[in-house]
Amino acid sequence: MSTTERPRILVVGGGYVGLYAARRILKKMRYGEATVTVVDPRSYMTYQPFLPEAAAGNISPRHVVVPLRRVLPRAEVLTGRVSTIDQDRKVATVVPLVGDAYELPFDYLIIALGAVSRTFPIPGLAEHGIGMKGVEEAIGLRNHVLEQLDKADSTQDEEVRRKALTFVFVGGGFAGAETIGEVEDLARDATKYYTNVKREDMRFILVDAADKILPEVGPKLGEWGLEHLRKRGIEVYLKTSMKSCVDGRVVLANGLEVDSHTIVWTAGVKPNPALAHFGLPLGPRGHVDTLPSLQVKGTDYIWAAGDNAQVPDLAAGRDGAWCPPNAQHALRQARLLGDNVISGLRGFPQRDYKHANKGAVAGLGLHKGVAMIVMGKLSIKLKGRLAWYMHRGYHGLAVPTWNRKIRIFAEWTLGVFLKREVVSLGAIQHPREEFYEAAAPVTAEAAQESRANEGQGGKRRARAKAEKAVEKARA
Repeated sequence: MSTTERPRILVVGGGYVGLYAARRILKKMRYGEATVTVVDPRSYMTYQPFLPEAAAGNISPRHVVVPLRRVLPRAEVLTGRVSTIDQDRKVATVVPLVGDAYELPFDYLIIALGAVSRTFPIPGLAEHGIGMKGVEEAIGLRNHVLEQLDKADSTQDEEVRRKALTFVFVGGGFAGAETIGEVEDLARDATKYYTNVKREDMRFILVDAADKILPEVGPKLGEWGLEHLRKRGIEVYLKTSMKSCVDGRVVLANGLEVDSHTIVWTAGVKPNPALAHFGLPLGPRGHVDTLPSLQVKGTDYIWAAGDNAQVPDLAAGRDGAWCPPNAQHALRQARLLGDNVISGLRGFPQRDYKHANKGAVAGLGLHKGVAMIVMGKLSIKLKGRLAWYMHRGYHGLAVPTWNRKIRIFAEWTLGVFLKREVVSLGAIQHPREEFYEAAAPVTAEAAQESRANEGQGGKRRARAKAEKAVEKARA
């Protein structure tokens, strides 16, 4: 961490908003005008709309993430987290990955912590649930699903087999519908290489407490998406919640009970709970309360945007309307936020954020999707292969950096000619386990031999001492 007398712009969070805001500031900032510092527990930004495709193996996981130090070469990137903020002293407490916490002074502050999975006190969820907020979870889910097929193909125990081939997904929004669509595609393809597992043997269940899925694309496309998933053999239970999943025994509010090794939780998000320690004004659901300029209410040196901010939606034309937490708004808010920080640094007035919804796209597996495109008062609704092309085209262009765009489009192109990989790398989550199993017995044997040698050495020393005593007595 460098020390400088230049004003410090501290960016708390290196996600979509943090990355794009920092890039915008660095692009518009004069040489030596300020120091930009980004603090995040991870050294990379994750493009979350691609997590379902990463889980299905359509995209390499390393192409879903963007290294912060490479994209922000003129910024100071600290790997750690901000635990508290003292607004009176303008000091943030940074907790690094290793070592003691330290204080970091700042002049301008950007809150871009994003959101975390929204969970409920459901028995067994913490022990058995799998989230879909990070690339690590997407990789883990892919390996886990393929491992279940390996188990089912190799066992003769029908109970183990049934539990391995039952997959439960909770949450019918973008994350849930896209993930179950992609994973079902992956499992269907994988069965071509298994002797004892067929698609008919597997059971996919989607549960949502609402009365529809994919509310972001409107009721008609949501209904089409629902029927499409059901035609693929996916059971969908609406107006239903999960009561418990202790030991993999999933109990739904409608009375259905199933045993499953795979419980994927995608039932919405909530603002990062760390915001409660920053002394900022929060809305009723825990978001940072901001002005239309993205400045935090009551301050002139703190800005917030994205999933952790409650930004007024001026385009809606009504009081109490807030911008929804999606990539479409996060990207545009980040750019304006960067401009407003530069304006604040130079003493210029702030601009308000106003953006009308341009629609939404969702992929439900290879060649399957829904899309709603809004052009003024005209709304175009697409479904099937054309909507899937829209989904890939939009997100392929939206992912940060040309490096990632080129790699992702190259992978998609290769996927047209090459078959999907269906290998599980489950051991990657415990890379030392095999070495430990090999080394532990040797270590234990060596320790036992050492103790034995020590015991024999003690006996020899005792005999030598006794012989010396006898000789001394004779003398």
